[in-house]
Amino acid sequence: MAQGIAAHRWMMTAVKQPMVCEAFEATPGQGEVVVAVAGCGVCHTDLGYFYDGVRTNHPLALALGHEISGRVVATGAGAESWIGRAVIIPAVLPCGECDTCKRGRPNICRKQKMPGNDIHGGFASHIVVPARGLCPVDEARLAKRGLSLADMSVVADAVTTPYQAVLRAGVTRDSVAIVVGIGGVGGYSAQIAKAFGATVIAIDVDAVKLVAIGQHGASLTLNAREHDIKSLKAKIGEFCKANGLPLTEWTIFECSGTAAGQTTAFGLLTYGATLCVVGFTMDRVELRLSNLMAFDARALGNWGCPPDLYPAALDLVLDGKINLADFVEQHPLDEINSVFEQVHSHKLARRAVLVPQQ
Repeated sequence: MAQGIAAHRWMMTAVKQPMVCEAFEATPGQGEVVVAVAGCGVCHTDLGYFYDGVRTNHPLALALGHEISGRVVATGAGAESWIGRAVIIPAVLPCGECDTCKRGRPNICRKQKMPGNDIHGGFASHIVVPARGLCPVDEARLAKRGLSLADMSVVADAVTTPYQAVLRAGVTRDSVAIVVGIGGVGGYSAQIAKAFGATVIAIDVDAVKLVAIGQHGASLTLNAREHDIKSLKAKIGEFCKANGLPLTEWTIFECSGTAAGQTTAFGLLTYGATLCVVGFTMDRVELRLSNLMAFDARALGNWGCPPDLYPAALDLVLDGKINLADFVEQHPLDEINSVFEQVHSHKLARRAVLVPQQ
C-alpha cells in the first residue's frame, strides 16, 4: 500500500455551522491518486449544501468542494503514470464499468463519485480520488495564457457543465442562445455558446455582471429588474428581427439557479426552442408544462459533464476562446467561512477559488 501524506481538510458538520479544519492521512488505494489541491472553486451547489440543507450522499461531517485542480503527488497500484502531473478532477466521476456508462450515459451512473457529495471534496490540502477520468493540464499552454493551475479548478464544473449543455443542445453559428443568470456558470455558458458561433443574449439582475458579459460574448444584455417576461420576449424578438436572426428554435440556458430565473427561462420558450436547465434551486416553480407541447419544444437537464469531454472544454480556455482570468478570484482556504458568507451575500463579483497553503 502507498504511504499516506499528512493533510488537512475543512469539514462541514451541520447546516450553517462554521466549517472546522481536520487533519487526516491521504492514502491512495488501487487505481487511486492523491492530488495536492491547487485550488477549489466555490459553487452555488456548495452553498445549497451549507445554507439550504440540500442533502449530501455522504453523511456529515464532510469536506465540500467539487471544482478541483492540482498536482498528483502519490498513486496507488495501477495509477503510477499520473505521478507529478497537473490535473483537473471531474466534478462527477462515473465508474466506467456499469451498464449506463457502457451505453454512453455516464452522467446517470449510479456508482459515480462526486467530490463534496459522495466523497470528501476539495476544500482541503489534498484529496484522494480515482485516477479514471482525470483531465491532464498542459502547463506550457497554461503559462502562455497567464493563468495558474488554481484558476483551472473552475473548469471542473463552471466551464464543463455548460460546455456539455451547449453541445447537447446542438448550438451552431446560426443559433440564438439566451442565457438567464450570467454569474459563474452562466458567464461561461455565454462565452461557450459564442465560441460555438451563436448570437448570445444575456439576462440577469446585476448590472455590473451584464456589462462584463457584454465585453465577453453577449450581443444583447437585458436587466430582468427592468422588464417583465412579455417585455423581455419583445426585446429579444425586436433584436432578432433587426439582425436577421430566427424567431424560432432559440436555445435558452437557465443558469441562475433561482425560481425567478427558471420562471423567466420557461416563459421565453418559442417554437422549436430548447430549454437547458443548468442551475439548481430547492425552490418550487409553477409552470404550464403544456407549453412544451404547444411550442414543440424540449427541456434538457444537465448533471455534470462526462470526463471524456473535459479536454475539449479545457482547450477553449487554453486557446483563449473563454476568458477565465477576469471571472475568478483567489482566496486563502483558511478563510473559507468568511468567503462562503461573502459569496452567499452576493458580495463577490467573481467566482471565488480557495487556495490551500501547502
